[in-house]
Amino acid sequence: MGRGFRICDCGPELKVEQVEGCFKLHETPWLDPYPDNIPTDIYEVRFKNTRRSYYQNVNNLNLKRGDIVAVEASPGHDIGIISLTGDMVAKQIRRTGFTPFNGEYKKIYRKAKPYDIERWQEAIALEHDTMIQARQIAAEMGLDMKIGDVEYQGDKIKAIFYYIAEGRVDFRELIKVFAERFHIRIEMKQIGARQEAGRIGGIGACGRELCCASWVSNFSSVTTNAARVQDISLNPQKLAGQCSKLKCCLMYEYDTYADARQTIPRVKEPLQAMDGEYYLVKTDILAHTMTFSSSKDAMVNVVTIPTSRVREIIAANRAGKKVDSIVDKDDTPQVEEPTFCTGEDSITRFDNPGKRRKNRGRKEQRRQEKAAPESSDNAPATAEQQPAAKTGANANANANGGRNRRGEGRNRPNRAEKQPSGEAAATEAKRQGQRDSRPAEGEAPRRRDDRRQGRGRNQQNQGQAQGQGQPQGQEQGANRRQEGGERAERNDRQRDNGAPRRRERRERHDNAQQPRTEQATQPQRSKEE
Repeated sequence: MGRGFRICDCGPELKVEQVEGCFKLHETPWLDPYPDNIPTDIYEVRFKNTRRSYYQNVNNLNLKRGDIVAVEASPGHDIGIISLTGDMVAKQIRRTGFTPFNGEYKKIYRKAKPYDIERWQEAIALEHDTMIQARQIAAEMGLDMKIGDVEYQGDKIKAIFYYIAEGRVDFRELIKVFAERFHIRIEMKQIGARQEAGRIGGIGACGRELCCASWVSNFSSVTTNAARVQDISLNPQKLAGQCSKLKCCLMYEYDTYADARQTIPRVKEPLQAMDGEYYLVKTDILAHTMTFSSSKDAMVNVVTIPTSRVREIIAANRAGKKVDSIVDKDDTPQVEEPTFCTGEDSITRFDNPGKRRKNRGRKEQRRQEKAAPESSDNAPATAEQQPAAKTGANANANANGGRNRRGEGRNRPNRAEKQPSGEAAATEAKRQGQRDSRPAEGEAPRRRDDRRQGRGRNQQNQGQAQGQGQPQGQEQGANRRQEGGERAERNDRQRDNGAPRRRERRERHDNAQQPRTEQATQPQRSKEE
């Protein structure tokens, strides 16, 4: 609930443990390991959310950071947690500008007892319900205010109501209704939008916890002039924080930009040069540079020069002179390319050039070894002749019906060595002839004579192409394929001549079967008669 502690009921008595990072305005006690230079009995005590105060240890209690203590309140007493001790307290008082009432600090009574902690827990459990009921009562009474938070005192006899209102609100009747409803003493405390955001907490646009919830305790006024001085676009969606006010961080660097802007010359007129006029486009305050363009309405011939050069040009223009160029050749910065100081930074440190050359030499040697036997056995045609032979064979194949036969138009130097011999060559030639006799895909079936003529022409054209551009070893293979084609033609001719004979045999067989069937049916007819 914004107090940053954990209660453990793990023994005969209640124990309270502090939870770091679960409360507002968190400090880092970086002076704790060192001895105290200034002996002091003043301690910082924190309460709910961002409420903190400073108390004096009048009873010389042995207190440390994170102890639960009972402190003086009006009326009664309150329960809080020690947040700072030693020299850090003096630094924090100086930073926040805390001034005790009438010059006297309130007292620390004692360390909290189990009874005090139990009563404190009961008071904390009533805070949320009390806030909801208070909002309903204020809405029914028609008051222009928003109750943002409720904090009970440790002894449960008083409560602080934090509210937000744009103007003054007459809440005298409201206090009477609250007292009758909750039976406690009422204290109304008005806060601003930034204080409310700090009490609620959240994450800013920078990705970190809100400054008002983590360390800012004093809020200064922020105006749009701070954005203008820093050359920030006046976009209300980006300049406003979660409190709907201008972000407090706009004032963090305001003084630095204001001091740096005093050294920037004011350019009211375009700079006059021999090659034309230059208009101010942009000013980099921290880098002390100004950007000019040769066109008033567009970014043309953009040049960035230092402010010292701008003063020189302005002085020359006032004297009625034009400079040759607004860029000073002596002051032009030279861009140096980055160099790698060590071998570990080089991107080629894992490459091995010696190994590459060695592998490359081996590949070339293998190529030469392969080329040597080919040249000795009447090396095949050159690269220019081989495509010509291939295209010629393909053209002949397209002219004869578009049939693409396997092995046709391919120039292989060792084709003659791979050709089968004897009976294997004859069977392969027969299969080749059968494949050639089949119609191609998408082609209507043709007569056997047309296929035979087309196959003969293909074989003749193929023999001519092989005789022009292929080696002698491949000519032998072509002759064998031609012989296979002729053999296939003879088989087809015999098949055609044998067709009428088979037809006569089938008719004789059918005629011989007819008398037998008649003789078998006659006895059956006589019996029936």
